[in-house]
Amino acid sequence: MRALVFKELGPLETGSIQELPSVPLSAGQVRVQVTASGVNFVDSLMSEGRYQIKAPVPFIPGGEIVGRISEIAPDVANVKIGDRVFAPVGVGGFADEVVTHARRVLVLPDSLSDGQAATFMQSYATAWFAFTVRVPLEAGRTMLVLGAGGGIGLAAVDVAHSMGVRVIAAASSPEKLALASARGAFATINTSNENTKERAKELSGGGVDYLYDPVGGELGETCLRALGEDGNYIVIGFVAGIPRLPANQVLLRNRRVTGVDWGAWVGRHQEENQKLIQDILDAIGNGTLNPVEPIVYALDDAIQAMRDLQERRIAGKVVLIP
Repeated sequence: MRALVFKELGPLETGSIQELPSVPLSAGQVRVQVTASGVNFVDSLMSEGRYQIKAPVPFIPGGEIVGRISEIAPDVANVKIGDRVFAPVGVGGFADEVVTHARRVLVLPDSLSDGQAATFMQSYATAWFAFTVRVPLEAGRTMLVLGAGGGIGLAAVDVAHSMGVRVIAAASSPEKLALASARGAFATINTSNENTKERAKELSGGGVDYLYDPVGGELGETCLRALGEDGNYIVIGFVAGIPRLPANQVLLRNRRVTGVDWGAWVGRHQEENQKLIQDILDAIGNGTLNPVEPIVYALDDAIQAMRDLQERRIAGKVVLIP
């Protein structure tokens, strides 16, 4: 098998494509010949050793894959050889084959392309978890989505719009904002040349009800002030660094701050997560949700793909094709 391997966690350029022996199957496992691997910002964080959880080395990044099952253990009955499946593998996905437990794979509907299927899980599950478990949304309310041109932000726009929320999308380029508009945003803010906080307050008539923030940094801190009465700051991630949220701004206007960590929740709520994922797949299948078709890189260009995503040169999602 071929895979992107980091012998030590560090700069992305220290990773390399290597030939490795295939992993033998254990009980309950399947082998998937990978046709697409989703690329997420967390992959570069983990590879560089900058994630809160340090991965053991040698390390193969990649948490989401799509492919065809080529081998099954004798005790596996829920899938068969030839099934096209999605698997949330956690790590090890930047490879041309993956061995994972049969319980983790989902047989895919024809409505999803390989690229869409390999890139929908983390972003859509995060948004769905945020909007149904952590901060149940009220239709007719207004939400400001930061980083709305990236995968996490676009999913939030799509899911919130499907739930009847009026979405203001903030992103750094016209191309990114066009993707957000296509997924239901009623207004957009170009963070490169507009005052995001003031425009959000203007567009919402005084303050937004929800702020969905996968960006953090100075932008997140500033946009806390765009929340109206009883507004909720939904904390997703820190691409631009961890913001220093002033407690007085939380106190003012009875604002709230809610953390969203779908990954940690999954570990304690496996059955609930299976239903959550099925709900998302059903919504995609009936056309309620519309995951973006990702930009394609070859597996050999995985480091460049992570770098381009890290440096925000990508509008939408990224997928590797072995």
